[in-house]
Amino acid sequence: MFATFKQIFRSSNKDLRIRILFTLGVLFIFALGNSITVPGMNVINDDIGFLELFNAMSGGGLKQFSIFALGVMPYITASIIIQILQMDIIPYFSELKEMGEEGRRKIAKINRYVGLAIAFVQGFFYPMMFFGKTEEPIFYFKVAIILTAGTAFLLWLGDQITEKGIGNGVSLLIMAGIVNTLPNMFVSAFTSLVPDASNHLIGWLSFGAFVLLYLAIIVGVIFVQEAERRIPIQYSNRSAGSYGGQQTFLPLRLNSAGVMPVIIASVIMGIPSMIALVVKNDSVKVFLNTYLSTNTTVGFIIYIILVIVFTYIYTFLTINPDELSKNLNKNGGYIPGIRPGSETKKYISMVLGRITFMGAIFIAIIAALPTLFTSLTGLSNTIRLGGTSILIAVGVVLETYKQLESSVASRNYNNRR
Repeated sequence: MFATFKQIFRSSNKDLRIRILFTLGVLFIFALGNSITVPGMNVINDDIGFLELFNAMSGGGLKQFSIFALGVMPYITASIIIQILQMDIIPYFSELKEMGEEGRRKIAKINRYVGLAIAFVQGFFYPMMFFGKTEEPIFYFKVAIILTAGTAFLLWLGDQITEKGIGNGVSLLIMAGIVNTLPNMFVSAFTSLVPDASNHLIGWLSFGAFVLLYLAIIVGVIFVQEAERRIPIQYSNRSAGSYGGQQTFLPLRLNSAGVMPVIIASVIMGIPSMIALVVKNDSVKVFLNTYLSTNTTVGFIIYIILVIVFTYIYTFLTINPDELSKNLNKNGGYIPGIRPGSETKKYISMVLGRITFMGAIFIAIIAALPTLFTSLTGLSNTIRLGGTSILIAVGVVLETYKQLESSVASRNYNNRR
C-alpha cells in the first residue's frame, strides 16, 4: 500500500495526481453543499428512525435539510427498480439487458430519469413528514425542485469524477457522505460515554472499547469483502502442465451481493414507516409502528429475514450459474471432475449457495449491529456501531484503491517500455 502511494508522487505520475486532486475537489464541493440549508427549512433535531441510513449516505444532509439532502439515494432506488424489472417482468427491459453496451447506455439513462422522478416525489413529501403541512402546496413544490436539482447536480458530479478523477463517482459520493458523518458520531459517542459516567475511568474505557470494536468490525468487513472461493478451471486446449494451466480459477466472493440486500431491505422497511408519518389514521400508525418498525422485535426479525432473502436473490441475479456454465462450455473450459453442462451448473449453484449462506449471515449481523447496540446501551441511534455504512465505505475504499493500484502499475509498465 505504502509503495503505491509513494509511486503516485513520482514525477511521471503527474496526471494521476491531478485526477486525485480533482476527485478531492469535487468531494469538497459535495461537503460544502451539505452545509447549505434549503431556504425556508430548518435543521431536523428529532430522531428520524429508518431514515438515519439515508442521512448517513447524504453526509448528514437530510438532518441539515441541505440542498443535497436526498443525496444520490433516489438514483440507487431507481437502479434497484430497473434491475428487478429486467428479471423478465417487462420484456423491454429484458431486451435492453441483452443488447450489450447500447442497452447499458439506455438503462443508465432510464435510471437517471426515474431517479430524478423519485427525487421530486421525495422532495415534495419529506418537508410534510418532518415539519407538517403548514405551508401552501407551492412552497413544497419549490422545495422539491431544489432537492431534485441537488440530486441531479450530484449525479453530474459523480460523472465528472468517473471521467476525470479516480474511482466510481456515485460510489465515492456515498462514501464521502458516510465519512463526513463519522467525526460527529465519535464526538457524540465521547460526550455520551465519558462526561456522563460516574467514574471517568470507566467512561474512558467504554469509549476506548467502542473505538476498538469499531475498528475490529472494519477489519472483519475487509476480510469478508476480500474472501473468495476459487473453483479451478481447466481448458481443453491447454494441458494441465502448460504455463498458467494451474492458475485459472472461477472466483466466487463470499459477499457477492455487496450492500445491495441491506439497501433494498431498508427501502422496503422504510415504506411503512413513511406511510405512518403521512397518514392520519391512528390505528394504522399503531399497527405499522408495532409490527413493521425495525425498532420492534417483529419488525427487526422481518428486516433481518429480508436481508438474508435478498442476499440470495441478488447474488444469483448477478452471478447466474446457468450462464457461467454455458460460457465455460463455449470457451472449452470445464471444472476438473465435473461434467460440462447441467452438472457444472448444479455444482456452481451448490458452491454459490453455500458461500452465500455465510455471506448472508455476515451481512445480517452487520445490519443488525446498530439496532442491537442502541437497544443494549441506550445510546442515541446516531451512534452507529457497524451497519450498512461500514459495508459501503469499506467496499468503495477497496475498489478505489485497486483502481489506483492498477493505474500506477499500468503507468510504470508504460514508462519502462
